[in-house]
This record gives sequence, structure tokens and C-alpha cells, in this order.
Amino acid sequence: MVKERKIVCRCEDLTEEEIIHAIEEGYDNLESLKRYTGATTGACQGKGCLMHIIRILSQKTGKSPEEIGVTTQRPPVNPVPLYVLSEGGESE
Repeated sequence: MVKERKIVCRCEDLTEEEIIHAIEEGYDNLESLKRYTGATTGACQGKGCLMHIIRILSQKTGKSPEEIGVTTQRPPVNPVPLYVLSEGGESE
């Protein structure tokens, strides 16, 4: 019988089982879980998985989602030169 996989983070191909295993190993806060698993670091930057991961963390640790918080926001993936912003031109 094939066990059904619940994909939590599509960008990093992480399942709910892998997230739970990481929490049980001691990565029981959002930042350490992010660094250990790579969750929320893919192309969507957590837009598709962050709420699922907070839900799992909340269930496994007993903390409220407010206590867990959210990940640190990062700048855009592709840097924009300042002259483009100041002149209103387009980059390459």
C-alpha cells in the first residue's frame, strides 16, 4: 500500500511528514525550521506554504500562530538598479 504524501511546500518539495520530523528533531521555531528544511525559501517565498507550516508548528508545539510569527521578508530576487527607479527606464 502506497502512503499518501501531503505536499506542504511545492517549491522545495517538502511533505507534511518531513516538516513534522524536523519539528520532532528540535527545529521547533519558524526560523530554524526554515533554515533546516528550506521551506518558504523557494520561488514563492512562502506565499504557498507559510500558513501550512505555521499550522503544523502550532499543532505540534501548542503555540498560537501569533506566538510563532512569520518569516523575515527578503528583498526582490532580481535586484533593480537605482538608475532605473530614478529615471523611470527599464532594465535590460
